[in-house]
Amino acid sequence: MPIYHSLGRIPRKRHQVFRKSDGGIYYEELVGNKGFTGLSSLLYHIHPPTEVSKIETLCDLRPVAAEDGELRHRHYATRDLPRGGSPVFDRVPLLFNADVSLWHAAPDRHDEDFFRNGQADELVYLAQGRGVLESQYGSLEVRDGDYVVIPRGIVHRWRLDSERPATMLILESSGALRTPRRYRNEHGQLLEGAPFNERDIRRPAELDVHDEAGSFGIVVKHDHKLLRYTLTHHPCDAVGWDGFYYPWAFSIHDFEPLVGRFHQPPPIHQTFEGDGFVVCSFCPRPFDFDEEAVPAPYFHTNAMTDEVIFYASSEFMSRKGVSFGSITLHPDGISHGPQPGRMEASIGKKWTDELAVMVDTYRPLQRARAIADIEDADYWKSWIDKE
Repeated sequence: MPIYHSLGRIPRKRHQVFRKSDGGIYYEELVGNKGFTGLSSLLYHIHPPTEVSKIETLCDLRPVAAEDGELRHRHYATRDLPRGGSPVFDRVPLLFNADVSLWHAAPDRHDEDFFRNGQADELVYLAQGRGVLESQYGSLEVRDGDYVVIPRGIVHRWRLDSERPATMLILESSGALRTPRRYRNEHGQLLEGAPFNERDIRRPAELDVHDEAGSFGIVVKHDHKLLRYTLTHHPCDAVGWDGFYYPWAFSIHDFEPLVGRFHQPPPIHQTFEGDGFVVCSFCPRPFDFDEEAVPAPYFHTNAMTDEVIFYASSEFMSRKGVSFGSITLHPDGISHGPQPGRMEASIGKKWTDELAVMVDTYRPLQRARAIADIEDADYWKSWIDKE
């Protein structure tokens, strides 16, 4: 989100001498994307960020595709996945292609090491949980319903409340993640009429400066592998920074739904876009208000698009048989729509309390072998009315 932000102490001009109280200098680091032409921030470190004493390869996280290639609609119950572990090491792959991969995590412990995703921007939907995202840019408080955007290369660490269960849907985007272009003017400001604006964006608020020597790990993801780089000092040693490149949060509960007299198509729910995919938020809202309106979506065949929905509540206007944590995949090539009775039941209703995150991809998704055992194998038959 291109909003200028600054924390801590910075020099008056870029690339000028910035001295410590003992006469030494702070070490300036540019962190950004697309070389020197994309969004970036300048950080001022107590120690050089390149002081690495050890490098070790930890593991390979490349998702393995399921062998069953049958084209059909699918439903997965992520509540049946093992809970616990690390927010980084114990992510379970769900669906993936060259543009985006979806992962699930339900951590119950903190990582001691920091983490840097060197191959993707991350969008984390915190369906359950609360805590703090620590980073070189300061602390960012997070809570249930937050989208947390972490651009690639950002050194960070999750500190979630261990007294509350955490559930995370993680999207890794090979391209830059951004707000929809049609919501912004030529200067990058969100337009009047957009479903959210800059007041809804939360940025790092407190900069904790650590001048500590020792051995501190940063786990780096690159080429689908995790590697640990051991620094000779604490990585959060920046005394100040400024720029446009940093982690930020936006609550799904601050998304303002757009409604109409008759049913509005899913693009009105769009919240983010990436290269080859979009992300939409289905939130509590009034239903269509014409007396003859059919609030449930019409049947559709979305050519050149795979549709994924993560259900953050058990209510959804067009679905039955889903619950919190369900994920449905409706692939390109076959029609889908409301299940039997859902269209008729929606007529005359005034409100929905549904809460869900949808990801539409423009290239086919592969299904990870890791979720084969949590599939409802008969979901594709659920459009047959048995009543």
